[in-house]
Amino acid sequence: MHAPLQLSTPRLHLRRLRPTDATAISAYRSLPAVIRFQSWTSYTPADAARLIAEQERLTPDTPGTWLQLALTTTENGTIIGDCGIHFLTGDPRQVELGITLSPAYHGRGLATEALAGVLQYVFDALGKHRARAVTDADNLPAANLFRRLGFRQEAHFVEHVWYKGAWGSELVFALLRREWRAAAGLCLGLVK
Repeated sequence: MHAPLQLSTPRLHLRRLRPTDATAISAYRSLPAVIRFQSWTSYTPADAARLIAEQERLTPDTPGTWLQLALTTTENGTIIGDCGIHFLTGDPRQVELGITLSPAYHGRGLATEALAGVLQYVFDALGKHRARAVTDADNLPAANLFRRLGFRQEAHFVEHVWYKGAWGSELVFALLRREWRAAAGLCLGLVK
C-alpha cells in the first residue's frame, strides 16, 4: 500500500479508494444519469472492487495511469463521487482530469470545489504544466464546470467517435499552470 494521499477543501476530502468504498462507488456509477456520459453501460460492485484493486497497486504520477480519488464530505465522510487524474504517457508534464459526481449532489458547487483541489495538487505539488479535460459535447454541466475553473475550450470534435451505438461529439478543454495561478484568486475559497 502506498502513502496516503488526501486533499482537503472546505466541504470535501479527496483520498485514495479503499476496499470498503465498492458499494458506494457502484451505487452512483450505475445510475442512468451517470452512465449516459461515461464509457461503461453498467457498473456493479464487482466493477468497483476491480477498480479499487487496480488503484491499490498504483503509484501517483506514473505515466499512462489514471489515479482515482474518492470524494467524501467533510461533514460525515459520505462518498459522493470520484475524480480521476490521468498521468499522460506522451508528456509527463501534462495531465487529463475527469470527475464523476452522484446526481444527488449536483448543483451545489462540489464538483468545482473538488477539481479546484485537484488542480492545486497537480500544479503546485506535482508541478505539472498543463491540465486538460474531454467531455461529451452534450454534457453542458461538465463543459460549464471546466469553464468556471478557467479552462479554455480548445476543440470541438464533431461526430468523431463511435459511442454507444451512435456518432458522438466531444469538447476539449485545457488550463496552463500560469493561467491557474493568475486565476487562483477566483478559487481561493475553494481549497485550503
